[in-house]
Amino acid sequence: MTTDQIDPRIYDLYDEYCHSPMTRREFLDKAAAIAVVGGSGLAMAQALLPSYAKAQMISFTDKRIKANYVDYDSPGGTSGKMRGYLVQPIGDGPFPSVIIIHENRGLNPHIEDVARRAATEGFLALAPDGLAPIGGYPGNDDDGKIMQKSLDRAKLFTDLLNSAKWLKTHSLSNGKLGATGFCYGGGVVNALAVAMGSDLNAGAPFYGAAAKADDVSKIQAPLLIHYAEDDKRINAMRADYEAALKANNATFEMHTYPGTRHGFHNNSTPRYDMEQAKIAWDRTIAFFKKHLS
Repeated sequence: MTTDQIDPRIYDLYDEYCHSPMTRREFLDKAAAIAVVGGSGLAMAQALLPSYAKAQMISFTDKRIKANYVDYDSPGGTSGKMRGYLVQPIGDGPFPSVIIIHENRGLNPHIEDVARRAATEGFLALAPDGLAPIGGYPGNDDDGKIMQKSLDRAKLFTDLLNSAKWLKTHSLSNGKLGATGFCYGGGVVNALAVAMGSDLNAGAPFYGAAAKADDVSKIQAPLLIHYAEDDKRINAMRADYEAALKANNATFEMHTYPGTRHGFHNNSTPRYDMEQAKIAWDRTIAFFKKHLS
């Protein structure tokens, strides 16, 4: 099923499902109750559920990279320990480093694939799993969403901040750190820019919650901020964020991608917009190469 065949109300319901306690069963039942023209609300809803195996772009056996899971300390976090997916380009290094922050459901296969994509571009990439202290990504997004919701948000952020610091000082890192993330992870990138100051060298959040206006003065990293055109919840924060960044003489770019919805970079569901996702990703890679090399 293609993007234009799905009723906009089903997209809106899917967005609510992704960002609320709504269960998959409730999502499907509510979609089935929506009268749509030329199809079934249930079928449209089922088409929006992720298909990670089909979406993989870079194999974990790709000869250009080396990937493994790593454990490291995380003082002040959920348990004091963290785990992440570390992908390095083949070679001796050092490499510019990029942390990749997942959405609100833990380190799923899509985010691991994004880390591999970054490594093929020459970056030492770490995708931390915020769920690691309570058992790790459970193998499906529904349980992952519930697990992440159960965490103390401040401790979860501490775990992700510690992950960024760990990566920046890794023996294979050149000492320069970039951050990108999606949805919840995009908001974390903005928060890392506040918390890390000059220790973050570049940030590229995708459709993430803006930093608080009072905290923007702490941001020193250049930012490349990506927005979907149809994303009411996130876009409602944009004007105030832009004004605060300008008022504090921050270095930033904001881009809105025409015809897109929240999640347009995620190629595991029909929200994916191949053309606009490529533009956004190419911009992100060029941005990181400029600021981290």
